[in-house]
Amino acid sequence: MSTIKVDTYLTRGGASEIAIDKLKGASSAGSMTVVGEGGSTTTNLQQGLCKVWHNFNGTGTVATNDSFNVASLTDNKEGDYTTAFTNNMGNANYLHIHHVIEASVYTQYLANDYSKTTSQLRMEQDSWDGGSSSSGVNDDFTHCNEGMIGDLA
Repeated sequence: MSTIKVDTYLTRGGASEIAIDKLKGASSAGSMTVVGEGGSTTTNLQQGLCKVWHNFNGTGTVATNDSFNVASLTDNKEGDYTTAFTNNMGNANYLHIHHVIEASVYTQYLANDYSKTTSQLRMEQDSWDGGSSSSGVNDDFTHCNEGMIGDLA
């Protein structure tokens, strides 16, 4: 294997852009570090990526509109869904972010992680009036969005 060492790479047209299909860090873990916007801090590229994202219609016959790393969506009952992952998370301590939009209803909601495993997340959502508790009744919403951030297995 050959090694190329340069300080700056420019194309013939002068752009510092590389077209490549795969990047891998040189360390044994394949980890890569990216320099931040200010130039003085760095971020681990793999840990800074969203590992699962999912946009789905949660009313009627539920359906995935678009997704990344989602194997399937199950409608357990009203406002209760399970998202199965194509590639498992490394542990069940990942962050789950959830947001819903319903054009005809201007209300807040709560999304509760009912059951988190490395291979799937079961979540319930219900309306919330902004007070100290939710309505206690699960609700379906038309536009549901969720993401998982953490390590893959």
